[in-house]
Amino acid sequence: MEEKDIINMFDLHKKWVETIGDEGEQLKLDEVDLRVFDLSDVLLEQSYLIDCTFDDLKLENIDFHSSLLASSTFINTCLDKCDFYKSDLRYTDFSNCIIKNSRFSKGDCWEAEFNNACLVDCNLINVSFHLTDFRNARLENVDISVSTFKDTLLNGVTLKGIKGIEEAFFQSINIGTPEKPLLLEKEEARRWFLEKCES
Repeated sequence: MEEKDIINMFDLHKKWVETIGDEGEQLKLDEVDLRVFDLSDVLLEQSYLIDCTFDDLKLENIDFHSSLLASSTFINTCLDKCDFYKSDLRYTDFSNCIIKNSRFSKGDCWEAEFNNACLVDCNLINVSFHLTDFRNARLENVDISVSTFKDTLLNGVTLKGIKGIEEAFFQSINIGTPEKPLLLEKEEARRWFLEKCES
């Protein structure tokens, strides 16, 4: 697909969002490298961006809310004030990202990767962290209230100023590796989180 075709799709999507679906067309892209576009003024909310590439970009004030971003990659990307509210982030790769002031609430992070990522001042309220990989990540001043942790990988994670630990749902966390899991369940997992935060 040519660049001009995709730019035209961006315009149609903007119209689709602004007319609540009466005009234009919803943006649906699969396996597209979006690094060649200036996304600063592109409306991306409620779009389907499956297996797309955003690696090494600096993205600020990008609204992805209610989008399907499954299997897309944001490796080494800087995200500031971006909105992933109610987004489908299954298998999405945020490895080595620096993510600040961004909202993930009500998102689905099933098997998403945040390896070596740094999340600061982010809203992680009511997120599904099922099999999510936070190994060697840094979480600072984030709110995890009513989020669900199940088999979440946390080996080597740094936790600082975490809000909402008492309100989060801990089914199980893995402080070992995928090959050699060391699972902590329910209150034991919550206690580990609290102790890790204080140290």
